[in-house]
Amino acid sequence: MTNIISVINQKGGVGKTTTVINLAASLSIMGQNNLVIDLDPQGNATTGFGKSNNNESNNVYNLLIKKINLKEAIQKTNISNLEIIGSNVNLSGLEVETANDAKRAFVLKEILSNEKQSTLQKYDNIFIDCPPSLSLLTIMSLVASDELLVPLQTEFFALEGITQLVKTIDRIKENLNPTLSIRGILLTMFDKRNKLSSEVDREARNYFKEKVYQTVIQRNVRLSEAPSHGMPCVIYDKNCVGSKSYFKLAEEFSKKNNIESAA
Repeated sequence: MTNIISVINQKGGVGKTTTVINLAASLSIMGQNNLVIDLDPQGNATTGFGKSNNNESNNVYNLLIKKINLKEAIQKTNISNLEIIGSNVNLSGLEVETANDAKRAFVLKEILSNEKQSTLQKYDNIFIDCPPSLSLLTIMSLVASDELLVPLQTEFFALEGITQLVKTIDRIKENLNPTLSIRGILLTMFDKRNKLSSEVDREARNYFKEKVYQTVIQRNVRLSEAPSHGMPCVIYDKNCVGSKSYFKLAEEFSKKNNIESAA
């Protein structure tokens, strides 16, 4: 079964795009088939895979306004088993353009549902990189997804922001997508020299229990360097601390898939 996973946190700079890029790349290197949908108008996941976010034809905006079909929107990346639907700045105008459409929150779900048995059948996972806000695009993504992965930076105020997010998720479940669930919470930007990091780690595990991944992503300069070279860190420098963490996360992520399919 193809799994649709939104990587979401309404706070910016928590490692959402870094997680989408490196987790999808790690899983692809391990032999799984993955599709990344860049739903952020900034297009950082697109450029992070070495693609242009100025592509005026094959992009997620044209897909959502039904100008192109799903097959036309999908582009290959330089990594085998990994494809992407890139973003474009036009996406930022979608909310205003669709203001009169009562069913606009379901547009992405409809597109993906119609192709689940055909075009999308070959993918193990579809990762959606959400914008850092609770906008229409994020809601579209939540409605279309089976599960959520929430990167949580181990810093002050992090847990405060996540309670707001949990409320939004509950509202979406109630009204728009009753089967939506949180797959996992990923602690990012962890600094073991900083007492606060360990405190947030402890609090998150108390609150979310086994939902928090054992793997934590440490602060690592290579992770922020890699996107400027248009490649995931797990390819740019596969032996650095950040890459090792994402490979470990990919193993933990896959293990959960295997347990679920066995069940």
